[in-house]
Amino acid sequence: MARLPVGRRTASRAIGGRNSGGKALAWPIAPVIASRWTDLELLLGERGGCGGCWCMTWRLPAARFERDKGARNRAALRRLVETGPPPGVIAYDGDAPIGWCAVAPRAEYVRLSRSRVLEPIDDIPVWSVSCLFVARPFRRRGVSVALLRAAAAFAGEHGARVVEGYPVVPYAEKMPDAFAWTGTVAAFLAAGYEEVARRSPRRPIMRCTVRR
Repeated sequence: MARLPVGRRTASRAIGGRNSGGKALAWPIAPVIASRWTDLELLLGERGGCGGCWCMTWRLPAARFERDKGARNRAALRRLVETGPPPGVIAYDGDAPIGWCAVAPRAEYVRLSRSRVLEPIDDIPVWSVSCLFVARPFRRRGVSVALLRAAAAFAGEHGARVVEGYPVVPYAEKMPDAFAWTGTVAAFLAAGYEEVARRSPRRPIMRCTVRR
């Protein structure tokens, strides 16, 4: 089990993980509980990740999401963090928050229920990864892979059997980071997920069976 950095709040356990070589991951990762809200707020910044989203895109109907962009979405995410259960996990480098992965039971994401491309493939009650956000200096260094593994471990601790993700396949070799907020296929594969369906050429459904 990975340890939180010295001085970091320890109201909840850190979630450990291992890379492909079996070595411990470099970044402690922990559920986002109330005492870590300021860390998540700092990481997502004034734009809430992108365009005032604050990770509410899939949690709200489209019209309400657009209306609430910015402060209202920020307040909604804060309520989720403060009332629990944690809506995701956060990675640290020392005391600095560097990465975020939103994961929750699929039923909490109302927009997913309206997607034909991402509709359920079976009756298994899954948890879904809805967002990955990594601070710019730490991108392409394996933080997303560590977060995806930690998200699966966290979901498993809360009873999940299967965790799903919905990465985007880029049109070109180089894709702007802002368009990769649901993750990339490469990151999911490296984290141990596998493709189980693809109803659209650019939107596969990836799954990880949780080990308990």
